[in-house]
Amino acid sequence: MKRFTIALALAAAFAGTFATRQLLGQGASRHYIVVFHDDERNTPGLASEHARAYGASLSHVYQSALKGYAATIPDARIDDIRRDPRVAFVSEDHPVQAVGQTVPTGIKRIEADASSHASSNTWSGIAVAVIDTGSGPHADLNVIGGKNCSTGISFSDGNGHGTHVAGTIGAINNDSGVVGVAPGMPIYSVRVLNNQGSGSWSSVACGIDWVTANAVSKNIKVANMSLGGGGTDDGNCGNTNNDALHKAICGSVAAGVTYVVAAGNDNANLAGFVPAAYNEVLAVTAVADFNGAPGGGGAATCRSDVDDTPADFSNFAAAGTADAGHTIAAPGVCINSTWKGGGYSTISGTSMASPHVTGTAALCIGTGACSGSPASVIGKLRADASAQSPGYGFAGDPSRPIEDRYYGFLLRAGGY
Repeated sequence: MKRFTIALALAAAFAGTFATRQLLGQGASRHYIVVFHDDERNTPGLASEHARAYGASLSHVYQSALKGYAATIPDARIDDIRRDPRVAFVSEDHPVQAVGQTVPTGIKRIEADASSHASSNTWSGIAVAVIDTGSGPHADLNVIGGKNCSTGISFSDGNGHGTHVAGTIGAINNDSGVVGVAPGMPIYSVRVLNNQGSGSWSSVACGIDWVTANAVSKNIKVANMSLGGGGTDDGNCGNTNNDALHKAICGSVAAGVTYVVAAGNDNANLAGFVPAAYNEVLAVTAVADFNGAPGGGGAATCRSDVDDTPADFSNFAAAGTADAGHTIAAPGVCINSTWKGGGYSTISGTSMASPHVTGTAALCIGTGACSGSPASVIGKLRADASAQSPGYGFAGDPSRPIEDRYYGFLLRAGGY
């Protein structure tokens, strides 16, 4: 990744600084900034004079923001320079480093930064739809179009939630901000919620309908829905209990779109929360992770959850039920990602866990590791999660269950 390249460059720079400091112990020289009084009229001339008189090796001469120069100066001559009445003061030079891109803990925890596509921002033949409050505009996102099914005509984010989701999916791998699971993934912003983060099933159905109509022409392979409300699965795509939302999702899945949805934040059985309860989607529970590594022990940051355990708010499936067959876990506590207005924010929820899985599904499809129907994609992600070594998971996964709660195995992106 570019971040790694930067780290190597900085390491080399600091190695040079360390070598210089080793020489300091021998009383050789240091690098200083010598500042003249503001009324100095011949800064270059005086800097050259100091170079000849005191053995200063000049590196920069300053004439606008300040008057003076930077140079490596023998330790034995620095006091002579300080005594020059034309010198205002002398500053010792100090190293600085770039404030570069960070890899959020959730990205590290699912090993997305080790995927085959982690160092590239280029994709072909695949895009993701974020059905939410809108996404972007944001310099760290590749939002290429969208639809507004909520208010007005703009599909831009009026809340922040959808932009946060989009960043976890595909924030660009560059030298600033954060990086997503599938860096640079083309994203369609499908706005179905208003500025307050609320909407209706009719607006959500509008968004699903738009995704379905454009799935082929726009290469939309995966859709994220970090939203929901009360309801159940009738086992018949909504035809028995007159659930239009369920019918819409079934129609979209039949068109080849894999739906990844948040399990909900009520610390309850997701069987009463839709779309998570629908058998055709991949429901995502939230895990607390504070250090991006397995094994627990990470100190809590923005919340008081326990590292490597289910988030205390996360919904879950009941063990042994049909819902356990379409559930997976991902990091969802204290997740740093993009935010509306071009900034970044750290928030928590199964809404934050879901895009980790959406990005991984897109990564899996985009690299050819996943193929076939949405059910095949879901099956592949769940099978690969369950195949991890016991040390990879968390306390509360199916190998270490909490009563009859099924949170699913922890997602892994690093193998794709």
